[in-house]
Amino acid sequence: MGTLGAIIGTIIFGAVIGMLARLALPGKQQVSALLTVALGVAGALIGSAVWEALGGGPTRGIDWIRWFISIAAAAALVIGYEKVTAKKA
Repeated sequence: MGTLGAIIGTIIFGAVIGMLARLALPGKQQVSALLTVALGVAGALIGSAVWEALGGGPTRGIDWIRWFISIAAAAALVIGYEKVTAKKA
């Protein structure tokens, strides 16, 4: 279990990732702000895991590759959520 600061940092990072993922997707997504944060946090965790699996480690600056992986993962989660919850016409 992480410290409170790490948890708050992950939530903030996830919120940014979630918003960037939604901006990267075309059209309007039917996803609430709270769900955007949750999917962003999940995307951030997936992105970090993939980054570490690829051999990435701490850097002296911004981990751009990890950010892009996280945004892509969150975007995939948003698309998946929309597919699962879409109303059949």
